[in-house]
Amino acid sequence: MNQNGHPPRRRRVVDYATAAVEQMEHYCVERPGSPSAVRRPQLFFRGDLWIALLGPNVEEGIVGIGSTVGAALRAFDAQYLAGQRPPNETNSAP
Repeated sequence: MNQNGHPPRRRRVVDYATAAVEQMEHYCVERPGSPSAVRRPQLFFRGDLWIALLGPNVEEGIVGIGSTVGAALRAFDAQYLAGQRPPNETNSAP
């Protein structure tokens, strides 16, 4: 406990990270064939948002962003799968 009677910040960060890993595990168990379950993106928390990232950085990688771990992983799955589809013929130039 610190002087204010609160646990040290480090402990809360560790607990937060543990909770995020558990949420990701649960998501992957529920969706074993999903890109998140197969590729296991890194999770980051910035501001009020979770970021699921596969790749060296946000600009070059596949990214999912959401207000919860599950939302970020769903967004990641959607982005991953969108990159796997062939371009829409109606959108391609002749």
